[in-house]
Amino acid sequence: MHPQLDQSRHCFAFEQDFIGSWRCIPLCVRRKLDLAGIKLKLSHWLEMTHDQRQHLVDWSDDPDHLAEMRHHLRACTAAMTDGMVKDLPPAVKEPWQQPTRLPDQLLDAARIRGINLTSQVWMSLRELDRFALCKLARPGHDHHNLDAAFSEVLG
Repeated sequence: MHPQLDQSRHCFAFEQDFIGSWRCIPLCVRRKLDLAGIKLKLSHWLEMTHDQRQHLVDWSDDPDHLAEMRHHLRACTAAMTDGMVKDLPPAVKEPWQQPTRLPDQLLDAARIRGINLTSQVWMSLRELDRFALCKLARPGHDHHNLDAAFSEVLG
């Protein structure tokens, strides 16, 4: 639990294999995309220059800055192979945005791994940490980083 770290640009240790190369979209950027209501495909991300990707990692998660990011991404993806990014409803009241309500799905994932995830621990986590755990535990996800995420976030 690292509340002093800037969650808008924090990359997790379990993402280390692509930090710097940015061959995958890091969770800090994925959170900003959800907050801004943008569907950015991996193909869009990979068609961007390294500097453009780094700029998105460094982008603030302040609501005004997220609105700017939405306009920026529309402009820079308009001419890309897969076309302009799609709009989604901005994330509101998602499980990771509710520190007082521990999601059952995540609680089950923790129990399976022998982890005692309590409501008090959940409330003490940064939004980015809750986002990461929820995204990695969702159905249909391969879950290969979930154990590492639990260790890093709760460790």
